[in-house]
Amino acid sequence: MFHRKIKKVEYDRENQKPVIRSSICTGEQVAGFRDVKTGKFTEVMLIRNNKDLDKFLENYDISVAEIVKEW
Repeated sequence: MFHRKIKKVEYDRENQKPVIRSSICTGEQVAGFRDVKTGKFTEVMLIRNNKDLDKFLENYDISVAEIVKEW
């Protein structure tokens, strides 16, 4: 009946880029951010379906074109 307001979460857009890491073996996908300078990956959430991906995009105000997919 009532929908929760989605709180926008900020990330460092200059030093981090949104990434989806996908396992070659299992196909498991994890969304997070990779630090441009150090290369460190920070895991944010598990992506099980398109609804989870949409939630990630909406929470962090990201477009699909900004995401890099890594294997």
